[in-house]
Amino acid sequence: MAHFHIENLTFSYPGSAVPTLDGVSLDIEKGEFLLLCGRSGSGKTTLLRQLKPALAPYGKRQGEIFFDGKPIGELTSREQAEKIGFVMQDPQEQIVTDKVWHELAFGLENLGCDPAVMRLRVAEMASFFGIQDWFHREVAELSGGQKQLLNLASVMAMQPEVLILDEPTSQLDPISAGDFLNTLKKINRELGTTIVITEHRTEDIFPAADRVAVMEAGRLTFLGSPREVGLALRRSESPLFSALPAPVRVYYAVNKEGRCPLTVREGRAWLSEEFPQGAKENALTEPACREPDGEAALVIKECWLRYTRTGPDVLRGLSMRVPRGSLFAILGGNGTGKSTALRAVCGSVKAYRGSIEILGKRQRDYRPGELFNGCLSMLPQDPRSLFVKETVLEDLQEMGADQTALEETAARCRITELLLANPADLSGGELQRAALAKVLLRKPKLLLLDEPTKGMDSIFKAEFAAILGSLCREGVTVVMVSHDVEFCAEYAGIVGLFFDGQLITTGTPQTLFGSNSFYTTAVSRMSRHVFRNVVTAEQAAALIKRNREEAL
Repeated sequence: MAHFHIENLTFSYPGSAVPTLDGVSLDIEKGEFLLLCGRSGSGKTTLLRQLKPALAPYGKRQGEIFFDGKPIGELTSREQAEKIGFVMQDPQEQIVTDKVWHELAFGLENLGCDPAVMRLRVAEMASFFGIQDWFHREVAELSGGQKQLLNLASVMAMQPEVLILDEPTSQLDPISAGDFLNTLKKINRELGTTIVITEHRTEDIFPAADRVAVMEAGRLTFLGSPREVGLALRRSESPLFSALPAPVRVYYAVNKEGRCPLTVREGRAWLSEEFPQGAKENALTEPACREPDGEAALVIKECWLRYTRTGPDVLRGLSMRVPRGSLFAILGGNGTGKSTALRAVCGSVKAYRGSIEILGKRQRDYRPGELFNGCLSMLPQDPRSLFVKETVLEDLQEMGADQTALEETAARCRITELLLANPADLSGGELQRAALAKVLLRKPKLLLLDEPTKGMDSIFKAEFAAILGSLCREGVTVVMVSHDVEFCAEYAGIVGLFFDGQLITTGTPQTLFGSNSFYTTAVSRMSRHVFRNVVTAEQAAALIKRNREEAL
C-alpha cells in the first residue's frame, strides 16, 4: 500500500481563474525518497501542503488524497502531527520558542508525551544531529544552517512516518546545505522514513532520489528514476533541463544518448575515460577582472561593527572596493557577516569604526532620505518585509513611479500576470521577482541584493542574470550576497569570499572557484583533473568538443 495515493487532485486559490494544481495523480511509496522539481509557481509547494491538512491553503479542491488507505481529511490533528512531519523553506517561520532544547521538546509537549520518553527522544535527536554543543543556546543566536537543522531535529523527535520538505536548503551556504542533505539521506536510509522534497539545488539531491516528479503549470509531466527523467527532459528539449545537475548537463551537451553520470564522482570517471591521456587543450581564456582601483561605486574602509556593546564583533576590519558598473558577488558561510555588511552600507546598522563611501560621497554626508532616492536600493533576504498592501500592484504603485515605468518593470521581472495577486499567495520565487521589481522602481545607481536567487528556478535565474547584466551596462553597480555558487560562477564579474567578518579575497569566478575545494562548482570538482579553471557546464562542454575536434 502506498503511503500517499493522490487521485486527480485539482486546486484553485480564491479568485484565481487558473487552477494551481490540475489533475495531479501520484502514488508515493513507503520508504521512498521522492524529489519534486519544477519552475517557481508550478504548484510544488501547494501540492506539498495538501499532504498535511493543517497546512493546506484555503481554496477550492477536487480529487482525493489517501494516507495509508485512509482519506487524509479524516486524520486527527494528533495523527497528522505524529505521522507527517513538515520542514518549511524559511526556518524562522517554524521556530516558536526561545531556546534550542525548548524547541526540540515543543512538539512532544503538545502531544502530552511522557516526560521520561520526551527526555529520551530529545537527547537522541540532539545527539543524532550534533546539537549537543548548542543545546542550551538562545535560538536567536543560531545561524541559518543551525536553525534549519533544529527544525529538522524538532520534527524528527516526533518520529514521523513521512518527512515533507519545501526547499529546505535555500538559505544555507554550500557546505551547510551538503551536510543537511546528507542527513536527509541518512534518515531515509537508516530509519526508513519516507521523504518528499522540493529543491532547486539539485546537485546533491537529484542522484539520491528514488524517483523524480516534474511539475509544469500545475500538472505532473515527467515521473521516473533520475536518469529516466534527465533523458526525458533532454529529448523533449524542456527548459527545465537547465535545472539538472552539472554532470547530466555536461554529458548531454556533448552526447546524444547514453547512460549519463549523475554525481561528481561518476562525472569524473566519465571524463577520465574520455581523456585517458589528458586533454590537449585544457583551459579557456580567462576574462580579465575589473580593475579594483578604478572609479568605485562603493568603498568600505576598516569597518568594525557589533550589534550590542558587549557582544562579539560581526564585522572585523572589513575593507572592500566595488568598481562602478560591475556585478560583485559575495560568498561565505552562514554567520560570517555578509548580510550585516549590506545593512551597514544602507545605514540600518552603524559601524563604530571605519568609513563607507557611496558613489564618491561619504555615507554620513547624505541628507535624510537622499540615500534611497535614485541612489541606493536594497532587496532584503526576506522579500515579504517589502509588501504591506493587498495586491502586488498596490505595493508597486506606492513607489511613486508612473504607469509606463511600472508596466515596463513588471514585464522586465516577469510579474505582469501577478500584479493583481495577493503577495501572501505567491511562491518564494514569484515573491523574489515582485520584490526585485519594487526596488528597481527606485532607479538605483547602487543595487544591493541579499540572497536574490533564493527560491528562483533555473529558468528565471538566466532571465534574472540578463536583467542584472542590462543594469550593469546602464551603469548600475550590483553587489550581491549569495550562497548560489553556480549562479555566481556563471554570471558574476567579480567574486569575493567572506570569513570572520572580513572579505579575505576577490577575483574572477574562474580564478576563485577554480582553486577552491568546497566553495566551488560541481563542474570544477568534476573536471579539474582534466581541465584547468573550468567552473561552468558550458565551459566544460566547449573544451570537450574542442578536444574531440582536434582528435579527428
